[in-house]
Amino acid sequence: MAQKEVSHKKAAILGLQHLLAMYSGAVAVPLLIGTALKFNSTQMTYLVSIDIFMCGLATLIQLFRNKYFGIGLPVVLGCAIQAVAPLEMIGQKFSINTMYGAIIVAGIFVFLIAGWFSKIKKLFPPVVTGTLITVIGLTLIPVAFQNMGGGNAQAKDFGDTKNLIAAFLTIIIIVAIEVWTKGFLRSISVLIGLIVGTLIASCLGMVSLKPVMQASWFHLPQLFYFGVPEFEWSSCLTMIIIALVSMVESTGVFFAIGDLLHKDITEEDLKKGYRAEGLAQVFGGLFNTFPYTTFSQNVGLLQLSGIKTKRPIFWAAGLLMGMGLLPKIGALVTMIPDAVLGGAMLVMFTMIAVQGIKMLTKVNFENNRNILVVAISIGLGLGVTIYPQIFQALPQTIQLFLGNGIVVASLSATLLNLIFNKQKN
Repeated sequence: MAQKEVSHKKAAILGLQHLLAMYSGAVAVPLLIGTALKFNSTQMTYLVSIDIFMCGLATLIQLFRNKYFGIGLPVVLGCAIQAVAPLEMIGQKFSINTMYGAIIVAGIFVFLIAGWFSKIKKLFPPVVTGTLITVIGLTLIPVAFQNMGGGNAQAKDFGDTKNLIAAFLTIIIIVAIEVWTKGFLRSISVLIGLIVGTLIASCLGMVSLKPVMQASWFHLPQLFYFGVPEFEWSSCLTMIIIALVSMVESTGVFFAIGDLLHKDITEEDLKKGYRAEGLAQVFGGLFNTFPYTTFSQNVGLLQLSGIKTKRPIFWAAGLLMGMGLLPKIGALVTMIPDAVLGGAMLVMFTMIAVQGIKMLTKVNFENNRNILVVAISIGLGLGVTIYPQIFQALPQTIQLFLGNGIVVASLSATLLNLIFNKQKN
């Protein structure tokens, strides 16, 4: 049964909630890469603001389902965090232009292989998808905890009392709204938690207006802002591997949202979803930003809010594009302290894990082999997330694959299921 559509006024507020949920993940990539490549403040301003604009554009490309691309599910796209280290390496070893050339080639590669890659659907029965979605949620929890402590685990003030107060009060506010309210108020519990948490944090002296004061008023995307792309084979191959990693992650997110919407995700859906990501990645290279991938952060928000239609996501995309063009407005969001974001993230990410567990309830655990598939895959996925350096003795190319806990869990669950069950559960 189709869900009743919300009004544009409510959808705009829900869209803002989706934006805030993914914003820190989206701006982390340009900040990390810009710092590593020693960008000046003008270059960094362009990078962050246009990256936000491109997140909105990439989301629209995925939302508008047509004959050729777009999965048409309520998904939000942002920068692929797994691309940070490889892009830094390419930018430092070769040039920033080589970096963008590699992003474009990887995007074209994704677009071209989308049809073939979509055939993997048959490898994803409930025992595999449930495991994968559980691991996606569980591997995000350390990110939430790091933010709750202040963002930087090496900092002297990590776990400071102020951070803990802000984080746990944000969690309490969200939970209280979820338990004791209903209707629209309940659907925006995370947004209210973030706003009230930020107000509490400002009383504790944790909020600064400096980013807003320093930001410019207006920016436009520019083709080849940092220069014309250059193409170098090893850099292109590296980004193709990263693109494949992102496709595996996105597959898990597509299935997670399909489960939420009680919709069967077909090969055609997957093909159009991958193509949209490939197209978004090409645009990222052309406008000198980054590869874009479907964000798992927002799946938990769909579950929490109970609003699973696309209208709020259209609003989120529009707001992202507007904020990208108006850096001063975009900078307002950066005022939200890491600890407050961390509190909200913990609630959202654990919801994803629980959704995965819910999917696993459909699996026959009387069959001991299914227990082994789930247990070993979750163990490997979490282990690699905490200690990715376990594979540091292996070749760099293999490390790019095996350093991602979600990918390792996905490979493990798929292979073990094939070996043990021959896809029958």
